[in-house]
Amino acid sequence: MTLGEFLKAVTEAPGPSGYEEGVRQIIRSAFSPYCDELRVDPMGNVWAVRRATRRADRAPRIMLAAHMDEIGFVVKKIDAHVLRVSQVGGFDVRILPGQPVLVHGKVPLPGVIGSRPPHVLPPDEREKVIPLDELFVDVGLTAEELPRYVRVGDLITLRRGYVELRNGLVMSKALDDRAGVAALYSCLQELQALQHSWDVFAVATTQEEVGLRGAMTSAYGVAPDAAIAIDVTFGRTPDCPDIGTFELDKGPCIARGPNIHPVMFSLLEETAKRLEIPYQTEPIPGRSGTDAWAIQVAREGVPTGLVGLPLRYMHTPGEVVCLRDIERAGRLLAHLVATLDERALSRFRAPLGSSS
Repeated sequence: MTLGEFLKAVTEAPGPSGYEEGVRQIIRSAFSPYCDELRVDPMGNVWAVRRATRRADRAPRIMLAAHMDEIGFVVKKIDAHVLRVSQVGGFDVRILPGQPVLVHGKVPLPGVIGSRPPHVLPPDEREKVIPLDELFVDVGLTAEELPRYVRVGDLITLRRGYVELRNGLVMSKALDDRAGVAALYSCLQELQALQHSWDVFAVATTQEEVGLRGAMTSAYGVAPDAAIAIDVTFGRTPDCPDIGTFELDKGPCIARGPNIHPVMFSLLEETAKRLEIPYQTEPIPGRSGTDAWAIQVAREGVPTGLVGLPLRYMHTPGEVVCLRDIERAGRLLAHLVATLDERALSRFRAPLGSSS
């Protein structure tokens, strides 16, 4: 399966936070040929374990993490022939009216997010963003039929396909963060041709969009000696500020800030330069809001890095990334893993600020 084929499969699969089974099955099948062990933990995280090729009694562990869950909706009320919903995670509400959805009821039900047409709104409301509590989902059933197929608490996902754009760009829902999962897939493929002294735990995490929960529990279970999270970051578009946004097809972003261990930042940067992989530096002065935030403080603390994939139109049905950036990120991760040795372990374990 090519990188593009994998990304298409995982983005089109449903998998809102806490209900990732649809995408988890695809990840398990795709990762399996490239790892020595594969397991699903009680939180639903997928662990693909590739053991060190240079054997040791107890090889150090590096955890590579990207979240597989997507934002979605949950039915909070059946209101005559329509469904009132709440968000699981957070969409940009401005783009929701008219979006096609899939209601995961007793049978899958295609539907659409509806609202009152502007013609019947008071003039002062026609230019305003419609709040979520005034939107609803219509699947075409009558008020009598709807309760037979849908219950309060059923999940709803956007129904959008994967589209190839020009210049290696692709558009889909759920690229946040299945683009990161695709980088893990690319990394595992690249590792087939490399030797490495550390055990690699490539983890597709759950429930990131509602509180980094899969990262918390899997980091505790893996107990890594070091870790790197892979997530999306803000792609540059017209009218966006240059600070805090990053160009597509200019390489992955290597984060730097208090959430990032300085040794890990240095190793990522050195690896990118050595392999002539284009990269961008992303300053994050505080909370990163990614799995790296939870992994860093697992157990007694984990030296953590963060690789970002520039993405346009975050938390909309039409997110856009560059396939080349994903491939570059996978290659960067694999070759960093291949450089890790006892000296790297000593550097990670040395107290911050020491001369080690």
